[in-house]
Amino acid sequence: MQPLAITPGEPAGIGPELVVALAQAPARIPWVAIADVHLLEARARLLGLPLRVASTGLSGTVFSGNGVVVVHEVPLTQPSKPGELNVANASYVLATLERAAAGCAAGEFSAMVTGPVHKGVVADAGHPFTGHTEWLQTRFGVNQVVMLLVAEALRVALLTTHVALAEVPALITRPRLASTLRVLIDGLRAGFGIPSPRILCAGLNPHAGEGGHLGREEIDIITPELNRWRAEGHRVEGPLPADTLFTPHVLAGADAVLAMYHDQGLPVLKHVGFGTAVNVTLGLPIVRTSVDHGTALDIAGTGRGDCGSLRAALALAWTMVNRRAASQ
Repeated sequence: MQPLAITPGEPAGIGPELVVALAQAPARIPWVAIADVHLLEARARLLGLPLRVASTGLSGTVFSGNGVVVVHEVPLTQPSKPGELNVANASYVLATLERAAAGCAAGEFSAMVTGPVHKGVVADAGHPFTGHTEWLQTRFGVNQVVMLLVAEALRVALLTTHVALAEVPALITRPRLASTLRVLIDGLRAGFGIPSPRILCAGLNPHAGEGGHLGREEIDIITPELNRWRAEGHRVEGPLPADTLFTPHVLAGADAVLAMYHDQGLPVLKHVGFGTAVNVTLGLPIVRTSVDHGTALDIAGTGRGDCGSLRAALALAWTMVNRRAASQ
């Protein structure tokens, strides 16, 4: 099995030190870092952690760990300081993503695991960028991807992702709901080994529209589309009021929740598992996982960053890669 590729993300954030911290653990899963060597070495010195950079030309299975990190180098555009954003390094961030994506497409890497990026600084540098998920969709030329967050037994997928709340209602359409359900069901089957997933779908409006008094999206769009999927034998339920959807007795036995927008589903999931949750992009020809947190510029370089989510993202990617391989 080829190693997984980790991109540390924004060089001024906590991503580089999380990679350094991850490299201190025992080597159990093969992974390499797509990063600037000097950036990782400098962050290791700052944190007082041992780090040795190994050659990417090693034969056989490549392991990072026990104070060793294997690096496929992408050089920084300009030197980076913890906590200080520099638009000049936006191109470096995108170059690490492209190197990882190209390596996955070529079979050089088994999957890509991404650290946190700063969307604003990439956009300020003139690059159209709203997030990893959308960038990967464009990079691989797929019609539909789905953002799925995983915190232990809780899985929350999003119908819409990084858009303004005012734009959400217009994006709630039957074709979008249908394509999202298709990708979600296929992804749960292939990546999580769930042959017939049970999915709970949230409504858009308070109380799922209250019979049309608080909005008609549930009546006109969501319910008719879910009825069609139910008629085809799929286990999709809803639309359910989001304020009670996440209670334990409603979630019992469910394999995933489909939320209508970003902040409908993710606050609950992050309350349950922040720091250990994993972001998964379904619908790509490759396996991609990511951390559940941002760049944390305020604590970058202090050693206070926790690599729990990165460790969980690495482990889940490895599980998904092996599950896919076994099914083929």
